[in-house]
Amino acid sequence: MTDMYDGLIIGSGQHGLILGTYMARLGLKVAVLERRNMFGGGLSTVEPGPPGFYQNPHSINHFNITDSPWFTDLGLADTVRYVTPRYEFAQPHLDGTSLVISRDAEETIASLAQMSKKDAETFRDWNRRADAISNMVFLAERYSEPLAEAERNELLSRTAIGRDFLEIIDHQPLDLVKELFDNERIQLLMLFKLSLFGTVLYDAVSEKSPMGSAVRGFDLSAGYQVCVGGSWNLARGLHERFLQAGGTFINHAEVSRIVVDGGRATGVELSDGRSFKARQFVASTIDVPQTFTKLVGQDQLPQAYRTKVDNFKQTAWTLFGVHLALKEAPQYVGADFNPNINKSLKYNVGAETMEDLFGLHSQVAAGQIPDLVSFGTGHITQFDPSQAPPGNHTAYAWYPMPFAPGGDPNNIEAVKADIAQKVLDEWRKYAPNLTPDNILHVYTYTANDYHREFTNMVNGDIFVGSFAGEQSMWNHFGYRTPIENLYMAGSPTHPGGGISGGGGYIASRVIAEDLGLTPWWTPMDVRSVLKAATD
Repeated sequence: MTDMYDGLIIGSGQHGLILGTYMARLGLKVAVLERRNMFGGGLSTVEPGPPGFYQNPHSINHFNITDSPWFTDLGLADTVRYVTPRYEFAQPHLDGTSLVISRDAEETIASLAQMSKKDAETFRDWNRRADAISNMVFLAERYSEPLAEAERNELLSRTAIGRDFLEIIDHQPLDLVKELFDNERIQLLMLFKLSLFGTVLYDAVSEKSPMGSAVRGFDLSAGYQVCVGGSWNLARGLHERFLQAGGTFINHAEVSRIVVDGGRATGVELSDGRSFKARQFVASTIDVPQTFTKLVGQDQLPQAYRTKVDNFKQTAWTLFGVHLALKEAPQYVGADFNPNINKSLKYNVGAETMEDLFGLHSQVAAGQIPDLVSFGTGHITQFDPSQAPPGNHTAYAWYPMPFAPGGDPNNIEAVKADIAQKVLDEWRKYAPNLTPDNILHVYTYTANDYHREFTNMVNGDIFVGSFAGEQSMWNHFGYRTPIENLYMAGSPTHPGGGISGGGGYIASRVIAEDLGLTPWWTPMDVRSVLKAATD
């Protein structure tokens, strides 16, 4: 017999669980289908080494999660706890100096002034502007279906803050940072901060961003948080809410085909022969190529949409992860210069010049393992001691790497141990206490590992789609498809990859409205927010 549901959702990561809960609380019979054994997707916490040392190989730091509308709507604060660090970004230097960005503007300005009083005052001015923009626009745009470019520009142009935002959007972030700041080390830290994900993202800084990513270099009103107990705890909380809403979770359910009948999605077939029917909708929270090339079939698509699928861009680089179990936390050089350096959430380590940084990215773009070792790092056990045995710590490093060095992703295997050692050698220059007797275990996790574990991370793309300007905001892939009752609700949609829950949250409203159902929640509406904005 074929099981019948009102809605079927492919993928049980953040987006699938959020969408499933909103739809189930509308009274629909909803099933979330997961290929793997465990729910959560990139919300993963594992114990790969000594007992009690927990590593988060994918998502580690979560951006402004407790302010997201779905976190409030689903009552997650009751079961999922977050810590918000005071010191968010830091950058140690081999000459003993350091930079630290605090949630407190005056602390940040004082740190920058140690390098350049002029640059510190520039930051003061731009922080004021960025915080105003972030407070007015950020949440509303992040959790609303994007407006058309012309309408957005018209609404933003009605206020001084909106006009300021439009001016910033018109700048390429890299050019803006170089134009505003004289000190090269401050430039590097600003690029690290605005890149969002723990390492400098070349495509986030070298192209104009309709999202206004440059604002993130300067605002302090929004920032990263740590999920207590590990990232999987957020997945656990979402899964609980889904089940409490009456949803059905089905694991070991690899979808092999989305059934399309008369131009309408009517269900799915699994690789083991099982099938499920959907009365009202099917939603994919996985990647674009797999959804439309493998599961739907391009012969089911209009030519224009087929071209859109073919042209969809993946992120052109991956991350090589090195995760440590430690006796004691890293202690960075530069603590005498700024004692807050060892209290930060994320660190920019390695590249100390712009030439170094972009030389690294040029090699990655050419498919080469980079000569320079530069990475984003952190040790979240200082904020959440539960992720290591008492008195011990964990730490991670994310090193940019091509997916297929020399043309083959398997080439990384023969050199994986050597690369990990290179990372440790460089790391030790900046944190001298990372000696062999301090390191209890080293766990490496590469794109060649995670693209097999998570097949939606095509070519090792942790964001499931590039953040390039032609794929963001009004250019995002879209929630609705040409096939009736088939929706996209994952990271290829606005607001993109990373832990935001935005794709699943926004798709909930889209699907509810298409089904003629009245949302039980109050959906975020950027149009109303911008219309109501005043100077």
